[in-house]
Amino acid sequence: MTAKDIIDTYISFFEERGHKKIENSPLVLQNDPTTLFTSAGMQPLVPYLLGKEHPEGKRLVNVQNCFRAQDIDEVGDNRHTTFFRMLGNWSLGDYFKKEEVSWFWEFLTQKLTIPKERLYITVFKGTNEIPKDEEAEQVWKEIILQEGMNPKERILYYGTKKNWWSRSGVPENMPAGEPGGPDTEVFYRFNIEHNPAFGDVCHPNCDCGRFMEIANSVFMQYVKQENGSFKELPKKNVDFGGGLERLLAAVENMQDVFQTSLFAPIVAGISHAINKPYSEESKEIRIIADHFISACFIAANDVIPSNKEQGYILRRLIRRGLDSFYQLQGGNLSEIIETIVDQYKNTDQILLTKFEHIKNTILAEENSYSQTRRNARKLITRKYPSASHSARVQAEGLGQARIGDELKGQVEISTEDAFVLYTAHGLSPAQIKSLGFLFNEDEFVQKMKEHQQRSKMSGTKKFDRVKEIR
Repeated sequence: MTAKDIIDTYISFFEERGHKKIENSPLVLQNDPTTLFTSAGMQPLVPYLLGKEHPEGKRLVNVQNCFRAQDIDEVGDNRHTTFFRMLGNWSLGDYFKKEEVSWFWEFLTQKLTIPKERLYITVFKGTNEIPKDEEAEQVWKEIILQEGMNPKERILYYGTKKNWWSRSGVPENMPAGEPGGPDTEVFYRFNIEHNPAFGDVCHPNCDCGRFMEIANSVFMQYVKQENGSFKELPKKNVDFGGGLERLLAAVENMQDVFQTSLFAPIVAGISHAINKPYSEESKEIRIIADHFISACFIAANDVIPSNKEQGYILRRLIRRGLDSFYQLQGGNLSEIIETIVDQYKNTDQILLTKFEHIKNTILAEENSYSQTRRNARKLITRKYPSASHSARVQAEGLGQARIGDELKGQVEISTEDAFVLYTAHGLSPAQIKSLGFLFNEDEFVQKMKEHQQRSKMSGTKKFDRVKEIR
C-alpha cells in the first residue's frame, strides 16, 4: 500500500460515512496574521469549530499539507519532519466519541490492515477540575475486549500535557471563553527492545523509539469560564488528525520514516549525489531530504527567500539543508529537487505545476548563500588576517562557486562580529561556526534576546515566534 493508496482509502472510507471532501488549504494562509504556515488540518476550520456553519455541512474530510517550523531543530532523527500531510475528519456538532473511535479503529485495522496487536491507546486521565474521559475509555474497552485483548494492557492514561487540546495548550493557559477538550491517541509499537536510557519502563509516550503516535482524535467538549472552571459545550466537535508519513511507517512496519516507500527514492537520490550510503550519514541525509521537501512546497506557494516571516523560514530551510549538503560534499542539487517533485507528483500536482519556479527559487538562494558566505569570509579575514589562509573556494555541481569550509584551524572572533554575521549576512550561529569562526555563545544568545526584544517593541511581532536554527 502506497502513500496515495492510504489517501484514497481514507477519503473513500469517510465519504461512505456521510463526510464531504474539502480542499487542501494553501500552506500559507491568506488574511491570517496569527500564523506563518498551516500547521494542522484543523487550522483553516477554526471558525467552524467555534460555531460558524460550514457550507459543506457537519461532516468533513480532507488531506492537508502542513508545515511546522518548531520542529526544524528536531529533524535528523528517524521520525520528525517539518512538512507532512495530515489526514483529517471532523464532526461539527454531529457524531461524537463512539462513532469516531469505532471508525478510526476500523480504518486502521481493516482498511490499512495494521495488526491490532501493535496498537496501543491513550486516554485523558482527568484533573481536579476536569473529569477523566470515561466515555472514550468505555468505547475503547468494548473494542479491545471484542478484539480478544486485555484493556488494562492496551489503554494507558495521561494528563493535560499529553491528552488535552486547546489553541492555548494546557487548561491553565486557556483564556475564558476558549473551547478545548480531551483527546485520545493511537500508538504503533515497533518490534524493538526498550532503551533503558529513556527510563526503566517503556510506554506509548516514551522517547526510546519503540512507539510512534499515528493518530489523534480531539473531542472539543468544554469551554473555560471566567472563574477558571469548565462547562460542557452544547455543541461538541470531533477533530481527527493522522500524519500520512507515520501511518505509512506503521503500514510498512518501518521504524525510520525516511526509509518508507515515500521517502526512499529521495534518500537514494541524495545518497547518490553525495556518494555515501544512508547508513553512514543518516542524520545529515534526513535533514537534506526534509528541508528541501519543505522548501519545494513553500516555494510552490509563491514564498521567496527573505529575512522576514515565511521568507525567513524558507531561507533558513534552504541554507540549513545546504550546510548538510556541503558538509557531505554534495553534487548536483538540481537533481535532488527533480527527484522530490517526481516523488510527490502523484499526490500533489502543485509541485509539478510550479516545478520551474521551485527550482529557480532554490537554486537562486543557493547562489545567494554562496555569495553571502564569501562576503562573510572576506569581512572576517580583513579584520582577522590569520583567517585568510584558511578559506578554500571550490566550484562544483552547477558551476557555482561556494565555500568548501575546510579550515587548517579555527579563528576566534568577537561576539559583536559574530552578531554582525547573523544580523547583516543572515548566518545562523551554526552556520557561522561551520565557517570556522568561534565566539562566546552565551554572549551571543544574550545579544539575540536583546535584538528580539527590540524587534517586538518596534512592531515586528512575528520575529520572536520563529525558533532560531542553531
